[in-house]
Amino acid sequence: MQKIYEGAVDVVPREELDRRLRSGERLRVKLGMDPTAPDIHLGHAVVLGKLRRFQDLGHTAVLVIGDYTARVGDPSGRSKTRPVLSPEQIRENTRTYLEQAYRVLDEARTEVRHNSEWLAPLALADIIRLTRAATVARILERDDFAKRYAAGDPITLTELLYPLMQAYDSVAIDADVELGGTDQLYNLLMGRHVMEYYGKRPQCILTTPLLVGTDGRMKMSKSLGNYIGVSEPPQEMFGKAMSIPDEAMPDYYTLVLGRPMPEAEPVEQKRELARGIVRMFHGEEAAREAERHFDTVVRRGVPDDVPDVALPDAGEVWIVDLITRAGFAATNNEARRFVRGRAVRINGEVVEDERVSLPTEELSGAVLQVGKRRYARLVKAP
Repeated sequence: MQKIYEGAVDVVPREELDRRLRSGERLRVKLGMDPTAPDIHLGHAVVLGKLRRFQDLGHTAVLVIGDYTARVGDPSGRSKTRPVLSPEQIRENTRTYLEQAYRVLDEARTEVRHNSEWLAPLALADIIRLTRAATVARILERDDFAKRYAAGDPITLTELLYPLMQAYDSVAIDADVELGGTDQLYNLLMGRHVMEYYGKRPQCILTTPLLVGTDGRMKMSKSLGNYIGVSEPPQEMFGKAMSIPDEAMPDYYTLVLGRPMPEAEPVEQKRELARGIVRMFHGEEAAREAERHFDTVVRRGVPDDVPDVALPDAGEVWIVDLITRAGFAATNNEARRFVRGRAVRINGEVVEDERVSLPTEELSGAVLQVGKRRYARLVKAP
């Protein structure tokens, strides 16, 4: 039972969850996922891994695919309304979500439900009853809603319904426990409240930390480009893991690999992290091959006496500025021509977009290559 609580942030109420776990009762453990994008990344894998822990203890994992709530979009952490997805996008995203979720979950022991099963048939009278479960004041307690309201930014009535819709999922499937990231705490608590309103035994709640992205600053997100997808090729996965800032590595070891960071040199710690991530999703041989590729392709031909170039203090640097800062181009136009000609690489990966700006934190220690013979190692400004 202790493994259930490892890495957990909020457990509500702890005593009640303890009692249910000790009772020998087979619990229905819910995790809701809105298919708003086609891919699952390591941030999703953290909470999926917690659901797998419940599975391994003999409990029922209920994966609720929010094909109906995805039409609204979770407002958690949002400063504006999400774009509306088409039914076709939702169906395709659902297909890839499930394929990737089963890289973590045991498919044979996973109950998959779509919340359109119970939300689509609701009549207006049913929706009115559901809205009576919460007050406007309570809905506006949400930090994201409160900030938007104070700033005069628009909040649609549809968004205000989202926490109630997600809460109703727990009513429909008789959830005993619901899991989510810490940014979902409000929604999960609303689930407890609405279950009680409908005369059900309220679910317990367990939240997991949010995994920081490969930039070491923001929550992992595909929209921010700081993610490692669980279905990415091993070589790409390994290379991205090697770009994670040193200060973020302990969290990756704890949250993704489920073990403490080993005592070793920083470079070996990062290599072991990269191996472990690839091994988790692709196996031992793929991890070895990805490391060989990193050594022979990414590091191939880099001279021993590569000069250091200090990165700017700003959070991001335009690739054109980076090339001129290194002294590899006399003008911005010349730097642009190098990018257009696919002559610019960062750690062996071709930079194809002359407009791109890169996080300086992620670039620390990387090798910039322009053409066949010009190299620079990017370092933090002293």
